[in-house]
Amino acid sequence: MEKLVIKGGRPLHGRVRVSSAKNAVLPIIVATLLPDSPATIIDAPNLEDVRTISSVIESLGGSVIHKGNEMIFDTSMITKTEASYDLMSRMRASFLVMGPLLAKKRHAKIALPGGCMIGSRPIDLHLKAFEAMGAEITIGNGFVEALAPNGLKGATIYLDFPSVGATENILMAAVLAEGKTIIENAAEEPEIVDLVTFLSSMGANIKGAGTNVIRIEGVKHLYGASHTVIPDRIEAGTFIIAAAMVGGDVVIENVLTEHLKPLLAKLSEAGVVVEKEIDSVHIISQGRIKSADIKTLPYPGFPTDLQAQFMAMMTVGDGVSTITETVFENRFMHVGELCRMGADIRVEGRKAIVHGVPFLQGAFVRATDLRAGAALVLAGLAAHGVTEIGDLHHIDRGYDHLVEKLRGLGADIVRVDKD
Repeated sequence: MEKLVIKGGRPLHGRVRVSSAKNAVLPIIVATLLPDSPATIIDAPNLEDVRTISSVIESLGGSVIHKGNEMIFDTSMITKTEASYDLMSRMRASFLVMGPLLAKKRHAKIALPGGCMIGSRPIDLHLKAFEAMGAEITIGNGFVEALAPNGLKGATIYLDFPSVGATENILMAAVLAEGKTIIENAAEEPEIVDLVTFLSSMGANIKGAGTNVIRIEGVKHLYGASHTVIPDRIEAGTFIIAAAMVGGDVVIENVLTEHLKPLLAKLSEAGVVVEKEIDSVHIISQGRIKSADIKTLPYPGFPTDLQAQFMAMMTVGDGVSTITETVFENRFMHVGELCRMGADIRVEGRKAIVHGVPFLQGAFVRATDLRAGAALVLAGLAAHGVTEIGDLHHIDRGYDHLVEKLRGLGADIVRVDKD
C-alpha cells in the first residue's frame, strides 16, 4: 500500500494542463459496445476507472488496443451479455453496459454496482425506463437481468430526478430501439452532451442534448468513429481551488470555462482573482479567502463533485460558510478527516457549517472516496507541517498524474510505500 506525503505551505506557480473528463470518457467507452465496427477514443485519461471499464469491455468479448494516444475498441464480435461480478463491483459506472447490451443483444445480466460509498444512487430509474421500452426485469442474488426478446421499443420516459447515469443508459439503449424515445427531465451535464456528440458521430439520431428534454429516433446500425473527450471540469475545478486556497499564480489549461460558472463566481465572491481566457483560467491568490456559501445542484448548479474541495478551502476562510449537499445524502465523510487537521466543521443533516480557522495542521488522514481524497490533498497543500494520506485507490480512480502535476506547480508532494 502507498500513501501521499505532503509538506504544506508552499504557494503554487506555473501552468498545468487538465486531462480528458473521467465522467465523460466512461460512458463513451461503454458506448463502443454499440457500433458494428471499431471506435477510437483519443487522449483518454490514465485512470484506474478507465482501466476497469476497459476490462469490462474485454470480459464481454471485445478487444481494446492502445496505439499511441489512442484507444481502439472493437466490440463487433461480442457474444457475452453477462458482466463479471468482480469488475462490476469496483465502480458504479459499469452498470451503464446494461443499456447497450440490451439494445444490441436483447439481453443483459449485470451485478449490482459498486463504487464510492457516498449515498444511495438507485438504479430504479434505469430499470423503470427499460421496462417502459419493453424489457423484462428480474432482480435476485446480487444481479439484475433484463431481457427484450422482441427488441426495445421507443417510449416517453420521465425521470423523477435528472440522473446523469440514467440519462446516459437510456440514451444508449434508445439509439438502437425501434421508434422514438423521449427523455423528459433529462440530465443536462456537459458529459451528456459529449456522449451524444460521440453517438451522433456513429450515426445516432438525437436532438436536445444539453436541455431537459432529449429526443432519440432509433436507427438500425451504428458505425465506429473517432472522438476526443471534453476536458475534465472537476479536475480543472480541483486545481483552481488549490491555487486559490494555497495561494500563488497558476494558469489552468484545457478548460471550458462555461462548464465552471458556479465555481468561478464563488471564487470571485471569496476574493480570488479569476481571469478567464478562451481555453484556460488564470488564478491569482494571496491564500486569504473570504467565506462563501454553496449549495450543490444538478448542472448547471454547483457540482457535487467539487463540494468536498470547496469545503476544504472554506476551512481556512475568513468567517463562517454553509455547505449544503442536495445531490447525495452521505457526502460529508471527509468532514471527520478535515477535523483531524484542525478544521472546525459541524454537520446538521444535509448542511455543514464551517467556521474558518487561521490554519490547518498536518496529520495522517484517509481518502474515504474520490473527491474526499482530492479535498484532503488540498488541505495538505495548505496545512502547516506534514500530511500523510492513505487509501489512495480512491484518488487514483479520478485524477490523472495528480502528484506529477502538483509537483510541476511547486508543491512538495511525494508518493511512497507505507512503513
